[in-house]
Order: sequence, then C-alpha cells, then structure tokens
Amino acid sequence: MKVGLFTREFPPQVYGGAGVHVDYLSRELAKEIKVEVHCWGPQHSDQGNLHVRGAEPWAEISAGTEGKFKGALEAFSLNLSQVKALEDIDIVHTHTWYVSMAGFLAKKLYGMPFVLTTHSLEPLRAWKSEQLGSGYAMSSWMEHTAIHDADAIIAVSNGTKEDILTAYPDVDPARIHVIYNGIDLAEYQRTSETKALLDYGVDPAVPYVLFVGRITRQKGVTHLVDAISYLPPETQVVLCAGAPDTPEIASELRGKVDEARRHHPRIVWIEKMVTKPEAIQLYSNCRVFCCPSVYEPFGIINLEAMACRAPVVASATGGIKEVVVDGETGYLVPFDQDPVTSFPRHPETFARDLAARINQLLLDPDRCRRFGDAGRRRVEDVFSWTAIAHQTIALYRHLIERSKQRANNYQ
Repeated sequence: MKVGLFTREFPPQVYGGAGVHVDYLSRELAKEIKVEVHCWGPQHSDQGNLHVRGAEPWAEISAGTEGKFKGALEAFSLNLSQVKALEDIDIVHTHTWYVSMAGFLAKKLYGMPFVLTTHSLEPLRAWKSEQLGSGYAMSSWMEHTAIHDADAIIAVSNGTKEDILTAYPDVDPARIHVIYNGIDLAEYQRTSETKALLDYGVDPAVPYVLFVGRITRQKGVTHLVDAISYLPPETQVVLCAGAPDTPEIASELRGKVDEARRHHPRIVWIEKMVTKPEAIQLYSNCRVFCCPSVYEPFGIINLEAMACRAPVVASATGGIKEVVVDGETGYLVPFDQDPVTSFPRHPETFARDLAARINQLLLDPDRCRRFGDAGRRRVEDVFSWTAIAHQTIALYRHLIERSKQRANNYQ
C-alpha cells in the first residue's frame, strides 16, 4: 500500500500543530506502508518507505499577485501542480484546507479514495479574514468542496466531529472517524537541562508560567497577557510566541506586553518558534503551562506539556476538553464564547478566571507535581503515535477494499 500525504507544513518548515501531526504520522506510517509526502517548500528526500516531494507556488502568482488573497491563490496553484504526477498511489490523504483540493482532484482524475483530516474548520475561524482578506472566501470554498467529496473525514477529537456536523450539516456522520493527535513519548519527556532557559533570559530559580504557540487570534495569547495583571507582580511569565498571522496582531500583542511590564517586569517574550529540544526544556521546568486558545480542535501543545510533566491551565473549548482532565492533569477554564467568532464575550472575566487557576498552582507545588505525573500517565495511555498510525492504516485498507469492490461491481 502507498499513501499520498498532502500538507502545507513539513520539516523543517513547520509552524503549527498540523505540521507536527504530519511529521510524526508520516514517519510512523512509513514503518508499515509506503508514504509519499507532498508539501510546500524545497524539501526532497527518500528514506526507506518515506518519500518527500516539496514544491513552490506558481511563480506568476507569487510574483504577480498583491493583497491578502495571495495565499489562497498560491495554495490553489500548488494543489493543481502536485496532483499532476501521482504514481502508484493507492489512496490520498490531505491535511488542512491548503491542500484539500489536491485530494478532491486526485479522486476525480485517478479514481483513488480520498481521506481528509481536518485540524480546524474555516467557518469557525471568522478571524481568518483578517489574515487572508477576500482569500478567506476562497479557502472556505476549497474546504467546503473537498469535505463534501471526501470518502472519509478524520476528526482529531469528538469535539471536532461535532463542529464538522455543525459547520457542514449535510455531511454524513458515518464518514467521520475520530482519530486523535499523538505524541512521541520517547522525545517528549521531562529533562533537567536548563540551557535554553538561560539562553533566552529565563531564571530557572524563579517559578514561571509558560505559553508556547503562534501569535494568532485562535491561540488566545492576548488573553493570557491580560491575565498577568491579576498575578503577583513578581510572577515570571514566559511567552514563547512567534509567527504572527498579521503585523496588526503582532503590534497589538506588543502593546499589551509593554503595558503589562509596567507592573510585572518578569515577562520574557521569546519572539520566535523555538526548536523541539528548547521547547522540551521550557515545558519541563515551568511551574504552570497555560493554553488560552479560543478555538482548538485538539490542542497538541497540551500533549507536549503533559508529556514533560507540566500541569496545565487551559481554556475549556474544543478538543482540549478531551486532552486535559480537569482537577487531575490541570484545570479547564470555561468562558462564554461567541458562536461566530469563538472569542470570549467577556474577555476581562476570562482573563481573571485564567489568572485564578494559575495562581492556585503557583502557590501549590505539590499539586503541580501530582497533576504533572497524572498528565504523563494519560499521554502514555491514550496518545501514542503507534496506536494512531494503526487506526489510520486500518481506515486506508477499508477504503481501498471498498473502492475495489465498487470497481468490480461496475464491470
């Protein structure tokens, strides 16, 4: 069996959870089947069963298009390019809207089964219009077209499955299969190393609250910064936040951080996406990890923190509620959510509630240790990549066999 995996992100060009997912899934799948990854970028490699083929958007679009919709046009051009030369592929599997039309076209042109994993849904991310402009209408069309045509849709949580049926009520629930994200248990585990902390100006002797994620409305980092005013003035807060969606949100965050520093000087802002070893050191040594996302179909970042035995304070939304166990591996913070934007209706209340749970853990290191140990056990029991790859391969085999049966019936 040979699967064609389509993704925007693939190492070394990974900036979000979908890229992390495809990175680990492709390597785990390649232990049992042949895998051909089609991604954005100059990547090109052949290692055993894993073959990587990167490509760039059409030059005339990249060079000749202005405006925020440029990204949507680039995505569509790559979908057309990468689907033209699929050899010996038995099934195609896409990740995110950026490549969803490649799966749609592969099914039409080659007659192969089409699997689509949704890591988020465009109708539930209205703020994307800030990033994509009128291209948001195009990204929404691409996702809508592909998701209605896919032979199987993989939802990364039960909450995501519910979101799919809300956003796309015409989709047959029988086509939706819940397969969680996973974690490399050998790679992500607690370390006593602190070099990364010292390199970035974090004081290992002072307990700190950690955020790791992109600067985007979805990840809610501005709400954590608002929460700092409700923490003790000596609290050390480490914001590992880079890759802003727009210059405007980067500027907004900078203003909030500058204001917070007037009364809370121990804010360390690492303005880039750190390496995995650096992130593991940051997770391992924090007193509390905070995930204030307003929209999160799964929240792989929480798995990474829990694997390193960090207690978690996270917003009670989406797939996070299936990862973090309230009162056992951390605390879930509910908030009154706007159904259109996903933003908190009362952001100040949300910030105050985040701070209240963070303060509880800052003052109780014994509870932090209990939550951290429980988080590691939960990750080991439920979220290994081996189990996730086996579930995915089983789905592939079922769809390929069904496709063959249909072909035989037509003969």
